[in-house]
Amino acid sequence: MEMSMLIGAMVAAAIYTLTPGPAFLAMLGIGAAQGRRASAGFLFGHFAGDIMWASLALVAIIGSRVLDPMVFDILAMICGVYLFWLGIRAVTAKRKVDGAVNITVRRPWRRGFIFGITNPKGYPVAVAMFTALLAQDAASLGWDSMTGLLLASAVGFLIADLILIWIVGLGILRRAYQRHEIWIVRATGILFIGFAVQAIANALPNLGHSLAHGFSTLRKP
Repeated sequence: MEMSMLIGAMVAAAIYTLTPGPAFLAMLGIGAAQGRRASAGFLFGHFAGDIMWASLALVAIIGSRVLDPMVFDILAMICGVYLFWLGIRAVTAKRKVDGAVNITVRRPWRRGFIFGITNPKGYPVAVAMFTALLAQDAASLGWDSMTGLLLASAVGFLIADLILIWIVGLGILRRAYQRHEIWIVRATGILFIGFAVQAIANALPNLGHSLAHGFSTLRKP
């Protein structure tokens, strides 16, 4: 396998992780409020989703086929509802008696895991990243490349995770977050609600069309 293919997969995975989105914002808030250990737990859980979407993207690229779009529409609905719930919690967050915000995440790894596997943007973004960076080696891609590319992707994910853990633990970031914590939490909640509405609005018409098509097929003799 060409080294350029492995480097391309690793860079694609790193860019995918470092691209801001709902999970990025959640990790930033958790890390700034609860420290590097909590952010590391979130990213550890999210790693499962990273590997899943990278695997599906590589299967699509190598095999030149994609999964049934209805799968991703269902995931979009699940993620939309989940993000909307998190957004409402964040928007309505209040300070405790000691001044802290009552939005502490008790199991960051579980929050990260759920975010990772229910991200409706995970698949298209992963396909776009990997396609762009592996395009020059497209002719050399084959099923025998899958394992090496996935391992290279895992390295890219881990490098990006370490960068994020380092950034989120910087004193200047934590001080700024703690000073304006309540407003940052609420602003993040509004963004989550926006992502949720967008995900649900995009998925509903497609699901309706798929279900209507399915019913019409069943009615045919």
